[in-house]
Amino acid sequence: MPNRGTILYIEDNADNRKLVRRVLEADDYTVDEAPTASEALKYLETRTPSLILMDISMPDMDGYTLTANIKAKPKFAQTPIIAMTANVMRGDRERSLEAGCDGYIQKPIDIDILTQQIERYIKRNPNG
Repeated sequence: MPNRGTILYIEDNADNRKLVRRVLEADDYTVDEAPTASEALKYLETRTPSLILMDISMPDMDGYTLTANIKAKPKFAQTPIIAMTANVMRGDRERSLEAGCDGYIQKPIDIDILTQQIERYIKRNPNG
């Protein structure tokens, strides 16, 4: 089966990165990883992924700020960014969307539906 797209997963937790990589690569996605916001920004200087999975709680810059920075760049205006977070308090989903995220996936991740959740956004992306 052909590659279905490249996903940049911005996440500081190595176990989470490993799990998501395993699930998405099994469904023919390429998964690139950035454990920090600064590494993600460096990656995005030279690459345009089909979709970005964004951890909200990171040590160097929170995912809301990083999302706003990425979406401010015209070449990423149409790139879907999906917040992945354990923050499930009232208002967290809205805050993610206000920051520029196109969607929201709650942790712990349901590996049985992760690919379907992502496909909804990649199909809308003209870069996908």
